[in-house]
Amino acid sequence: MSKKQIPLNALDDFLPTGSYPFVEPFLIDYKVHLTITRSRKTVLGNYRHAHLEKTHRITVNGDLNKFAFLITLLHELAHLVTFIKFGNKVAPHGIEWKLQFGQILKQFLEKNLFPSDIRNQLILSINNPAASSCADLGLMRVLRKYDEVDEGYCLVEEIEEGGVFQISDGRIFKRVKKLRKRIQAIEISTGRMYLFSPIFEVLNRTGS
Repeated sequence: MSKKQIPLNALDDFLPTGSYPFVEPFLIDYKVHLTITRSRKTVLGNYRHAHLEKTHRITVNGDLNKFAFLITLLHELAHLVTFIKFGNKVAPHGIEWKLQFGQILKQFLEKNLFPSDIRNQLILSINNPAASSCADLGLMRVLRKYDEVDEGYCLVEEIEEGGVFQISDGRIFKRVKKLRKRIQAIEISTGRMYLFSPIFEVLNRTGS
């Protein structure tokens, strides 16, 4: 999906059922320029504050499932509200942002827009949200259940020790062992050791 701004009424297609009426006031009141982008590996969303003649700008990956899309959008809206209140005087994901994001999440949790498993995970993190949804392993595991996953793909933590997997650039690895927060694997062609996030998506090549 190429980068593009979409009409507000088309945003409903990217959001969970019933959530658009609660999102729309944020976008209108703060005059947000919202852009839907193609998949980005290192970021799910992005916020740029208003500057000179440009309005507040938010981008969100268009390939996210609807619940992940909404959570990412709320994450970026929390950056916007934090900037309006504090400018550039606070850390991007400091206590001020955590407070704003927690307050916004609470508003949306009260609307019963999320399935119970996602809702429960959000409640666990609402007082201390991660700087990125990708950094919240529990939330990412739950959200992945609502993705359309191609056959053969799984999380690297689901590969058994000694199992073989392939990453998106074609390189092939063998899982070695689980460390405290990462999965250790050896690249078969070079013998080099690498560390992977447990929720990194890979193609299971064991038995192929």
